[in-house]
Amino acid sequence: MAPDAPQNPPAVDVRGLTRTFRAARGGGEVCALGGVDVRIERGEIFGLLGPNGAGKTTLIKILTTLLFPTAGEARVAGFDVVRDAQSVRKRIGLVSGGESSGYGILTVRECLWMFSQFYGVPGKIARPRIDALIETAGLGEQARTRINRLSTGQRQRMNFARGFVSDPDVVFLDEPTLGMDVNAARAMREYVAHWVRERPGRTVLLTTHYMREAEELCDRIAIIDHGRLLACDSFAGLRRLVEGGQHVELEVRASDGDTPALPSLAAVPVAWGAPHPERGTRAFKFRLPPGGSLADVLRELEARGGRIEAIATRETSLEDVFVALVGRGLEESDEREDHGAAPSGAP
Repeated sequence: MAPDAPQNPPAVDVRGLTRTFRAARGGGEVCALGGVDVRIERGEIFGLLGPNGAGKTTLIKILTTLLFPTAGEARVAGFDVVRDAQSVRKRIGLVSGGESSGYGILTVRECLWMFSQFYGVPGKIARPRIDALIETAGLGEQARTRINRLSTGQRQRMNFARGFVSDPDVVFLDEPTLGMDVNAARAMREYVAHWVRERPGRTVLLTTHYMREAEELCDRIAIIDHGRLLACDSFAGLRRLVEGGQHVELEVRASDGDTPALPSLAAVPVAWGAPHPERGTRAFKFRLPPGGSLADVLRELEARGGRIEAIATRETSLEDVFVALVGRGLEESDEREDHGAAPSGAP
């Protein structure tokens, strides 16, 4: 008999979670997770951001019972992911970008039905739920199409629908919109937001390489690198962690028609973009410190022979916060995840 979960537990409770791997080709141990602590409340959409190899996928594999931790403790919906794995699996859904689920000879509807039965969903509930998910995923015309005949984007939309077919308590979305077009990705985000609001207690853990997706959806966002959490807060809270000020982007042309190559202005650090080959202009980017005068910078720029062709301002973005904390972008790999490493001490 499965143990009873504690009353009103958090959706995810991770304490001191560690995972090491044996490096390939005779190397030492690689630490994919180094003592992670995180608590995700029921009803949250929680984002997990990190560059390639930061430990995101390892953490999700542990939370979904696909990988044992080396040390530490993790509970999902109140159940221990090691001792109570079956109880965890009954209460979760998992969608991974780029995965191939089901059997190619099955149709979309047949595959969703199969997974609903794996979870024991009664037929009178499963059928209308599958119909609704097919429509949400924009697969009405492909409902009777075999999976092996779907495009990459259509297959990912089916995988997304499959993750919700059991109406889980906690859904893990690992790059869920990877391979989807813009309209499909927008529809999936709208569905996730509605799904969480529709019933109290539903929870989502999202990893994504699309910063706007995290900004739009997540109540809180954790940033992970080298297997350790660097920060965890709302987007507004994360923005306060980095230096304030307004971001300014200018398109500048030298008054003599040449591409300008001007020094920093008004003690403001400057980043120059590549010259525009057709317009003869160059991008000019900087962060104006709090209380600084943009007008003063523009006057100095013009006094040095620059002519402003275009100007845009913006507030600190999630990408700005990420780069400030991590020191590199999302796509830059550190090769610290499972690639080239063998599990260490896994049963």
